[in-house]
Amino acid sequence: MFSEEGCFSAPAMPLEVVFDPTGAGDTFAGGFLGYLASTGQTGDAALRRAVVMGSTMASFCVEAFSLDRLLKLTRPEIDARYREFENLTRFESL
Repeated sequence: MFSEEGCFSAPAMPLEVVFDPTGAGDTFAGGFLGYLASTGQTGDAALRRAVVMGSTMASFCVEAFSLDRLLKLTRPEIDARYREFENLTRFESL
């Protein structure tokens, strides 16, 4: 993501099995925009969280065929995976 404040990137969630990558980009966009719509915020910090939410949602999409995984998804699963992203990308300064 590029903004006036700088740039931001987030990795894809490392998964042991990727079943079907079809729809991951659309799911990323839905997670990104859905997060922004749910918060009503558009500042740099919100956009960064939206990027991670988009990646979080896309990581579920690739776990099964078509919408199968998304249809069974729960909010606690989403929140837990979002926290996994936080732990994956957090590091201490020198």
